[in-house]
Amino acid sequence: MSNTLAELRAGRLAGARRLDLSCGLTEFPREIFALADTLETLNLTGNALSALPDDLGRLHQLRVLFCSDNRFTKLPASIGQCRNLDIVGFKANRIAHVPADALPPSLRWLILTDNAIEVLPDTLGDCIRMQKLMLAGNRLRALPPSVARCRQLELLRLSANRFEALPDWLHTLPRLAWLACAGNPFDTQAEDAAIDAPTVPHVDWRDLTLGPKLGEGASGVIHRATLATSESAVLPVAVKLFKGAVTSDGWPHSEMAACIAAGAHPTLIAAQSRIDGHPDGTEGLVMALVPPSFRTLAGPPSLASCTRDVYTDDARWSTATALRIARDIAAAMAHLHARGLLHGDLYAHNILWHPQDGGRLGDFGAAWMTAELDPAQAKALQGVEMRAFGCLLEELAERCDDAVASPSPLLTALAARCLQPEVAARPSFAEVLSVLDASAP
Repeated sequence: MSNTLAELRAGRLAGARRLDLSCGLTEFPREIFALADTLETLNLTGNALSALPDDLGRLHQLRVLFCSDNRFTKLPASIGQCRNLDIVGFKANRIAHVPADALPPSLRWLILTDNAIEVLPDTLGDCIRMQKLMLAGNRLRALPPSVARCRQLELLRLSANRFEALPDWLHTLPRLAWLACAGNPFDTQAEDAAIDAPTVPHVDWRDLTLGPKLGEGASGVIHRATLATSESAVLPVAVKLFKGAVTSDGWPHSEMAACIAAGAHPTLIAAQSRIDGHPDGTEGLVMALVPPSFRTLAGPPSLASCTRDVYTDDARWSTATALRIARDIAAAMAHLHARGLLHGDLYAHNILWHPQDGGRLGDFGAAWMTAELDPAQAKALQGVEMRAFGCLLEELAERCDDAVASPSPLLTALAARCLQPEVAARPSFAEVLSVLDASAP
């Protein structure tokens, strides 16, 4: 719920720990400093700001600062004065310059998505607490080598930039698990080939009848629909219509390419065909309709959890169900890796599950292709993604109804193998799948 400038100026927000102002601001209201002793979260998203005060450090309790959808052309250097900042978000501005002193070493989560940044300062490597670094939709050709010191980094978004090659130290980061790099020059040729492949089925828009909306994300909208076939049958399907803007994961075009390249697999929610002839020229895909009895395994990470998904209090299942979900997701991932794809966002919030029917993996917003990479680098990056699976195994094991006294030894042992710091020592999904298959009743 947004606050109002009138409330702030009247002193009615004294003692506030959070302040949300979205009211066309062109200048930073100095009255905010009256909250310096208590203010922890300041959200100025959706204004017309281009600068922050030079004495921003007076907000000495500040931990979260959001200034997305404004008019900044430079990340304000005064941010660096706020020594307790955990999270900084400046998505969708016009930022072209990031001063060396604008990044407080305390940062755990930095969002600079959808700007015009060409170079980042070496001081980024001083943020050794960094867990989440979101840089999609800029003009970067490289990362500062100092980022290799960020050994806590778990999620990295480099999609829709200008990388000709990826840093060779990426796979040495021991905790990196969620990596997105689509829409860079090394990847675009493979994307175009996937979308234009002659084997890809096409569906005419006029053969589709859209039903209710099933969901909406940053990259597009998913509808329930029916498809009229040449055999006069009517099939229930899902339709995803893509938006055009860059998202935190990259370009919707890249997502569409990955969906198509993924091909068919029984535990994967992938594309069946491309849509032609939309009246507005909108790109879209037809996908299998997952039965409504399936539900999402967890919610996405919160500001507090940072990189880990948020489960409901009643999220519980049997060990047998947990093993079935793990097996189904491992099968989907083995299929993707065999086709030269990385999912990039292997999270419980992208998994649908059913107590008897296991798991289904979807959402290719962060997926990307490794065909143009050196085979050794591609294999190493598959090992990075294995850590995400290890996190999932941990979460599944923790919530087994029958594991209160003794967690599943198979799940915990597998998780330990997937989470080990040495990326090269982690198993492949084919190996994990063989272990889980052997455990099936």
